[in-house]
Amino acid sequence: MAPMRGRMMDVPLTLVPLVERGVGLYGRQVVVTQRAEGPPRRATFAEVGARAHRLARALHDLGVGPGDRVGTMAWNTQEHLEAYLAVPCMGAVLHTVNVRLHPDQLAHVIADGGDRVLLCQRACLPALAAIADRLPTVERVVTFGEGEDAPGGAGHLDYEALLAASDRPLAWPDLDERQAAGLCHTSATTGDPKGVVYSHRSLYLHTLSLLATGFLPGGFSDADVVLPVVPMFHVNGWGLPHASVAVGAALVLPDRFLDPARLVGLLAGERVTLTAGVPSIWGPLLQRLDAEPTPLPGLRGILCGGAAAPPTLIEGFDRHGLTVIHAWGMTETSPLGTTVRVKHLLEPALDPAARLRVRASQGLPAIGFEVRVMDLATGELCPSDGRHQGELQVRAPWVCDGYLGREDREAFTADGWLRTGDVATLDPEGYLRLVDRTKDLVKSGGEWISSVALETLLMGHPQVDEAAVVGQPDPRWGERPVAFVVARPGAEGGLTPAALLEHLRPHVARYWLPDRILFVDAIPKTGVGKFDKRALRRRLAEGAAADTEPGAPQGSR
Repeated sequence: MAPMRGRMMDVPLTLVPLVERGVGLYGRQVVVTQRAEGPPRRATFAEVGARAHRLARALHDLGVGPGDRVGTMAWNTQEHLEAYLAVPCMGAVLHTVNVRLHPDQLAHVIADGGDRVLLCQRACLPALAAIADRLPTVERVVTFGEGEDAPGGAGHLDYEALLAASDRPLAWPDLDERQAAGLCHTSATTGDPKGVVYSHRSLYLHTLSLLATGFLPGGFSDADVVLPVVPMFHVNGWGLPHASVAVGAALVLPDRFLDPARLVGLLAGERVTLTAGVPSIWGPLLQRLDAEPTPLPGLRGILCGGAAAPPTLIEGFDRHGLTVIHAWGMTETSPLGTTVRVKHLLEPALDPAARLRVRASQGLPAIGFEVRVMDLATGELCPSDGRHQGELQVRAPWVCDGYLGREDREAFTADGWLRTGDVATLDPEGYLRLVDRTKDLVKSGGEWISSVALETLLMGHPQVDEAAVVGQPDPRWGERPVAFVVARPGAEGGLTPAALLEHLRPHVARYWLPDRILFVDAIPKTGVGKFDKRALRRRLAEGAAADTEPGAPQGSR
């Protein structure tokens, strides 16, 4: 007998109803944007929604149609939020571009995305100017925000002028839930960044999962005031713009002003209830609160992801009555996959140390998000005992099944799971803990740094014989790269860390530059002739000064 079919409507899961719900039901709610000087500017959801329709009309009049990519080079601002709403809902694809990338990667990302129009915040124009002649697909640049267009930008269009000329707001068309809505590139763990294409359906379901009460303690509603410190160009702003609009939560957007003093002012002045960012943001903010205690009575959650939150960071905010909520995800997972909450039935059995260990884990999977840990040697599931380690693999309706323009399947298993490249354990309660990585990458401030790329560049210096790069734990950034270098015979006197940093600087982003460059007589090798990076990490832990060639200065940024 054939299975009985349900008699439910097949309504497309697109961003349109989420946007229309938020704007329609919570039109008086506010969007606050920090400014360089003076008080923040404010707009209501109704005003932002109306401007999004006008932006869609302006883009339509510029020739943007279904499937066309519209890139954004912007921090967290009202205009960026308007693009978040307008571009996908008109049937185009929003491509959020990480403005902190090295120019070579930035040019690759925009060209790989095939962006026809760029919406560029004026504060980001210097980054755009550096690659202006390397953007073959870009037809128009629309600028907005404080400041003036740089010389040579005569062809730029003004955002506000375009909106003012759009006298007929564009109505949202009927969309297929499986068509592309967003595009974001990975942090380029190896090679060039890879494009991850999000569908309307994936973003809709990701939003619902984020809003589930079990995912963020206390739920998420129009009573919340949300401050996304995580940049909106970083994997959908962790889904917070979509979720906030959908439920009518007020949004406080810090622009590019992420120093502790400004953030504390926004948190206190706007009575923020939920904020999100990487540990390298929260460390300095904690130091500020320790030095100048400031009441933040409304703040019920500090979402922390992008890198592991040290237990000392969690305990530090506890001292101020503030709760760090650890989270894990990837560009490929839209991004949020797990968050930490202590199970109600588990709580009574935990002493303070055990409770902190749970809170410092990567947490429990969201509803609809599946995780497994596979033994790479046997290909079998690892037992959930908190001890057996294997590769973390995940799947969900908001996990990618491939990369833009790429046919390789190395990142995916034969049965369709994403191979994350992380080594992890699962304990009997289902808590995930990352313990290592399958590749020797350095994760600094939530961004990946390729040790192999740095090694290749270092060994490209004519006076370098060998070079190996490993990550060293750092209280602020999570990890920082340290390079071990063997100088070629006769080069010892003329080769310095400063010279190697200058050699690297034109080729990598600033945060990629090693914090230390240590000259050694030889780099230890494994039995198959590879660099023994475990031994190098052990040397760092024991005191790298002993590894430094006598008289050779140690490098530093």
